[in-house]
Amino acid sequence: MVARVLRWTLALMVMALLISWAWAQFGARRGPRTHGREQRVVRVQVLNGSGEGGVASKVAAFLREGGFHVVEVSNADRFDYFPTLVVARSDNAETALEVAHFLGDPPVIRQSWSSDLAEVTVVLGSDRSRLRLD
Repeated sequence: MVARVLRWTLALMVMALLISWAWAQFGARRGPRTHGREQRVVRVQVLNGSGEGGVASKVAAFLREGGFHVVEVSNADRFDYFPTLVVARSDNAETALEVAHFLGDPPVIRQSWSSDLAEVTVVLGSDRSRLRLD
């Protein structure tokens, strides 16, 4: 009887190790999201324009889990934004479209200006509950 229990315990431990290894190899999200031929990291700025505390931090954590490099989490210039917006900071909107798709496809606008800080800015509005954060 004791030998049978030990065999089952050993078998369960081996299965747990195999599942853990498989998850690490194939199931977990890998490193930062990269874009383009040179495989650079997408830098994202998250601004809270909704007025609700903690929202920007939650969205930033979700973006980080998705492999994006969040470079700043802060308040927007005002707190009365209704739509959540993804802002492309360059003429090429591909990275902004990628961020928007990851968040559930909020509107993307272009507002080109040279910035060393971020390539994409997410401005959270009061409609943020429409975002896909799971």
